[in-house]
Amino acid sequence: MMPATSTISLERPGRNAVGVWLLSLAALVIAMLALGGLTRLTGSGLSITEWKPILGTIPPLSHDAWMDAFHKYQRIPQFHEHVGMTLEGFKAIFWWEWAHRFLGRAIGFVFLVPFAWFAVTGAIKREDWPRMLLLFVLGGLQGFVGWWMVQSGLEVRVAVSQYRLAIHLGFAVLLLGALLWVALEYLRGRERIAPTPASRWASVFAALVFLQMMLGALVAGLHAGLKYNSWPSMDGNFLPENPFSDGWLSAFENPGLAQFDHRMIAYAVAVFAWVLWSWLRTRNKSPLPVMARRASTAVVAVTAVQIVIGIETLLFQVPVVLAATHQVIAALLFSAAIWLVFELRHKAA
Repeated sequence: MMPATSTISLERPGRNAVGVWLLSLAALVIAMLALGGLTRLTGSGLSITEWKPILGTIPPLSHDAWMDAFHKYQRIPQFHEHVGMTLEGFKAIFWWEWAHRFLGRAIGFVFLVPFAWFAVTGAIKREDWPRMLLLFVLGGLQGFVGWWMVQSGLEVRVAVSQYRLAIHLGFAVLLLGALLWVALEYLRGRERIAPTPASRWASVFAALVFLQMMLGALVAGLHAGLKYNSWPSMDGNFLPENPFSDGWLSAFENPGLAQFDHRMIAYAVAVFAWVLWSWLRTRNKSPLPVMARRASTAVVAVTAVQIVIGIETLLFQVPVVLAATHQVIAALLFSAAIWLVFELRHKAA
């Protein structure tokens, strides 16, 4: 009996350490989402017009270097909306974008170094290496998609494409969900069970939250939050003016309709969260496991906060702090939804 006990005491802390590391990476991704939102809200996303994965880590260090970066910004269409911008004004937006890119690079470093250590020490088993490397590739792909998004605003447009913005956010949210799921597997270490009606409905809810976040990206890309700053009506009407002016593309191109869709799905998320919370407590003869109960409560609580913050953001015409908070809480809601799905897909502790 002693060797078995000794093995568990040595192996379990290693798994816990891996789980904490992955949760830390998930927290950094949420910070990245917040910083990305601030970069967009301050109009800073196009201030760096080149993609240098390695050399880009070093910001301009001399007056000449700053002037070179400023001149490159002056060549893109967005600058014509900021005629009269001084070098100091350029530096203000440059640092937001530089910090956003620097944090992305830092996340890659925070992944690779501990991964190498955990792999060598055996805390991450060899059979898990491909899955961990897939997480790293997904993170690297996020950086590439980010540059692809920036490119859309360098030649013709004065802002990035709302489609590419949504894809960029989508990859970040998927990475967040994957990190959380694997982290929970290491921390909780419980056997997975077959899908149940409860876990399927929880998965549908998580997918609905993901869809709502993508609609939020369209709203942000179209600056749709600056239109119809009233609630619950849209300036006294249920629908925006000329909602289908762009034909079948209106849902993606018309700012008013994009905001309307975002509102409607928000209502759906709120109702779904409440119904799911209530149903989980009455559907089974046996009581809901403690952690699943906590996860479902977290879903309802964060949904309520998100609805309030979303309305406030709209009514106050998208102030930077409220808008960034709205994006962070959306990430927390998605995280809570993933946690709930995990708890319902694994045996109770």
